[in-house]
Amino acid sequence: MTDHSQKLRPLENLKVLELGHILAGAFSATILGYFGAQVIKVEPPKDGDPIRNWRTVKNGTSLWWWSLGRNKKSITVNLKSEKGQQIIRDLCRHCDVLIENFRPGQMESWNLGPNDIKKVNNDLIYTRISGYGQTGPYSKKPGFASVCEGFGGFRYLNGVPGELPVRPNLSLGDTLAGIHAALGVCMAYIRRLENQKEGGQVVDVSIFESVYNMLEAVVPEYSGAGEIREPAGSTITGIVPSNTYRCSDEKLIIIGANTESMFKRLMYAMGRNDLAENKKLSDNSGRVAHEEMIDSAISEWASKIKQKDALMILEKAQVAAGPILNIKDMFEDPHYQARGLFERVSANGENVDIPAIMPRLEKTPGFTDTPGPNLGEHTTAVLTEILSLSQEQITKLKNEDVI
Repeated sequence: MTDHSQKLRPLENLKVLELGHILAGAFSATILGYFGAQVIKVEPPKDGDPIRNWRTVKNGTSLWWWSLGRNKKSITVNLKSEKGQQIIRDLCRHCDVLIENFRPGQMESWNLGPNDIKKVNNDLIYTRISGYGQTGPYSKKPGFASVCEGFGGFRYLNGVPGELPVRPNLSLGDTLAGIHAALGVCMAYIRRLENQKEGGQVVDVSIFESVYNMLEAVVPEYSGAGEIREPAGSTITGIVPSNTYRCSDEKLIIIGANTESMFKRLMYAMGRNDLAENKKLSDNSGRVAHEEMIDSAISEWASKIKQKDALMILEKAQVAAGPILNIKDMFEDPHYQARGLFERVSANGENVDIPAIMPRLEKTPGFTDTPGPNLGEHTTAVLTEILSLSQEQITKLKNEDVI
């Protein structure tokens, strides 16, 4: 691992208490921890966060965990016990941010809701992530990312006309919610620093709204023109050409030549001077009207040439184009390597690469200190150093199944 000990990060003074489980809340805290925040992750005493055992498990731990749990301290607390709840309230006295992603009402049932925590720390930024938000008629519904991606409008647009919508093989809604939560924390933190008398505030993030936030012009197009955007397969509505094409070696390329000058360069590079000089195709509206003809011409050209050769021709012609990469391709690509997008950590005695986290800051970049911790690895240290509990008190809490 690279030595970053002398580098400062922008959130060095931020203390975060992460509750909840699985992805959205955890990822928001991962982002904050990557950029310097001190993150204390609270997990159930017996099994910990389910992510520890999800997907590919090696030597008893999910490989995903080393990435998602990076830069965090793990403590175990039974939130269903009164003494466990008191530990959380006590920790909140020393923290700037609390992040939770339980269903709305759960934290209140444990006497750990915003009003409860405000009594012990009025400055705390209370960050809540749920499927549908903390208010509204659907707030109590189970809010898994898959369902919320549909409710938020993404799934309707993602697919081929006349077929079932397609799900990306990722928990996209959870990740988007995590990013929105981290953004909300930073904005609330800046506000608190500039207006200290106001104290903290609640940051209410929902998965469906995080997806909804990605819909670009869909809302004004419907409101202003009554248009309902439909799925468009591998194209994008109203912008031509922008599509995926299969080459003679069965490999794929994406071409996005949707400006007037770039469209002409593409057509000339393909040897289709007739289309480059066709006045009907001189602007985007004309190309949209003749989308099928244009896509057919590009598809025919691509089908007769290997991917590597096609990309060389398009690069020389200054046309926006590129391959579709899988993860093996990414590891072998020189640009990924030059940008430092893989960070190597040692976990369970073996090296493993985890992804760097964006954005890239010039003076105060984020980085990985440690991979995800073992379950409860820091319970004793945190309770001793922050809450000044004695070893006798800690032993008693363990015997009572509180920690």
